[in-house]
Amino acid sequence: MKESIYIETSVVSYYVSKPSRDIIVLAHQRITSEWWPKAVKRFDVYVSEVVIEEAAAGNKESAEHRLNELKGFPYLELTKEVEDIARIYMEKLSIPKKALRDAAHLAVASVHNIDYLVTWNCVHLANGEIIKKLLKLNEKLGVKTPVICIPEELMEA
Repeated sequence: MKESIYIETSVVSYYVSKPSRDIIVLAHQRITSEWWPKAVKRFDVYVSEVVIEEAAAGNKESAEHRLNELKGFPYLELTKEVEDIARIYMEKLSIPKKALRDAAHLAVASVHNIDYLVTWNCVHLANGEIIKKLLKLNEKLGVKTPVICIPEELMEA
C-alpha cells in the first residue's frame, strides 16, 4: 500500500507557474517540476475543496493550469471535525484570521490520517515552531500529525 500525501496549493502553483526571476522561487519551481511526476506515481495523492478553491483563484489561465493538474486526485472531505479542529488550530497555533485556509489544510490532513502534508508554505505550515506545537496539540486531540514537508524532502534517493 502506498503512503498518502496531501498536496497544498503552493505546490501545484509552483509546478505550473512561469519561471520566476526570484532565484529562490525559481529553485522551488524546478524542484517541484522534478518531484511532481514521480510523486504522483509513488504516493496516493489527495487534495481538498480548500485546495481547489485556492487553485481556482487569480489569473484565469493560471487557474486553469492548476486545476488541470489537480484533476483526478480524490478530495478529502471537509467534515464538521475538520472545521472544529481548524478553529482550534487558529487559536492554539496563533494562525491569523487571514490564514484560515492554512489551518484548514492542517486539519484536513490530520483528521484524514494522511502521511505527508506537502507544501512550500513555510510561514504557517512547514514551520518548525508550528509543527512542534501541532504535535503536542494533536496528541491531546487524538488525531494523527502528518509529516509536514517541502517537496524536496520527499525526493527519491
